[in-house]
Amino acid sequence: MTERKPPGVSFQTWVDSQVRRAQEAGAFDDLAGAGRPLAGLDRELTSYDWALEWARRENVDPLGMLPPGLALRREREDLPARLARLPSETAVRAAVDNFNARVDAFWRRPAEGPPVPVGQVDVAAAVAAWRAARPAPAEEAAPPAPTTRRRWWRRRR
Repeated sequence: MTERKPPGVSFQTWVDSQVRRAQEAGAFDDLAGAGRPLAGLDRELTSYDWALEWARRENVDPLGMLPPGLALRREREDLPARLARLPSETAVRAAVDNFNARVDAFWRRPAEGPPVPVGQVDVAAAVAAWRAARPAPAEEAAPPAPTTRRRWWRRRR
């Protein structure tokens, strides 16, 4: 409701009157979950449990909740699997260079969160691992030799 609280009326009284009017108008009838108990009332949530439930409910990337150093460390662990899905050596080099640039920027900033040593990734080693993980390129079969057809005027002879 967008109406303003009238002067001289307490906030509690004004809210109660709005709720009463909505109940009389049937605004709360046939709500989803009506008559069922609220889930999760039987246990006490810690702040950690609440944050995990919120992240699952809102589909938040868990790396976004980590301090920057831990997020980079986690990303470095997942980097080989991510590189294996890339289509070309150029894309692999670009991804490793991007990661190394972010690590370099992390080193230059004041520390946020716990001090976590994060090292850069060797581009040549990452490319070599990417090449080793890829299947060998299949030998292309030579195209079939073109069949020579005799011209129609030569067939007449």
